[in-house]
Amino acid sequence: MCGRFALTMTPSEIVATFLGIAETGAFPPRYNIAPTQPVLMALAGPPRAPGSNLPDRQGLLVRWGLIPSWTRDVRVLPPLFNARSETAAEKASFRAAMRHRRGLIPASGFYEWKRQAGDPKKSQAYWVRPKNGGLIAFAGLMETYSEPGGSEIDTGAILTTAANPEFAAIHHRMPVIIAPEHFSRWLDCRTQEPRDVADLVQPAESGFFEAIPVSSLVNKVANAGPEIQEKVTHDKDGPPAAPDQLQLF
Repeated sequence: MCGRFALTMTPSEIVATFLGIAETGAFPPRYNIAPTQPVLMALAGPPRAPGSNLPDRQGLLVRWGLIPSWTRDVRVLPPLFNARSETAAEKASFRAAMRHRRGLIPASGFYEWKRQAGDPKKSQAYWVRPKNGGLIAFAGLMETYSEPGGSEIDTGAILTTAANPEFAAIHHRMPVIIAPEHFSRWLDCRTQEPRDVADLVQPAESGFFEAIPVSSLVNKVANAGPEIQEKVTHDKDGPPAAPDQLQLF
């Protein structure tokens, strides 16, 4: 799964990586992004006229936690901040977004918690980032929800897949990462159906990420500085408990 992540690059670095994305404006570094918070997502832009210089991608902020358009009462909705890639094309909650609104969520890395053997209530937090640095792109889905009062809210989820053998030692699921050379194909919902991009929703190759043990500071959303990514050899407070994701909503 993916319950927390970070995006610490500057807007110019994001634009340089996500070629053609619309200008994002001010977007300060964020070290502890949690569900229900706004996240940046890149989507395919409107069709371009021949000779047009308009970007073929657009950026927008969405609420992390997808709300299906048919939802009647959000108070009873389970947290949909992740979507299983194996079933997203068939599930009623994600089917329309998987076909029509696939997106890319830029990130510097993400956090995961490894349960401690013999004590399932304890876990060790890890900061997981690309070994070679730089930005990564989570495969995302976007849905616009119309509230009863008439206002609209853009919402999104991160697709996950089975962990590769290396990461499985920490958790059995991991976010789907889309490589830059596949950005356009993933975002193309006009000519590429879910079955046409199924080959892109694969676990990251072993060796792509490095997992750095960090302290229990990351468990609290209020802790949002770079210190939460500092490597620890032993948390003085003992192995941290994994955050209760349901309480984030």
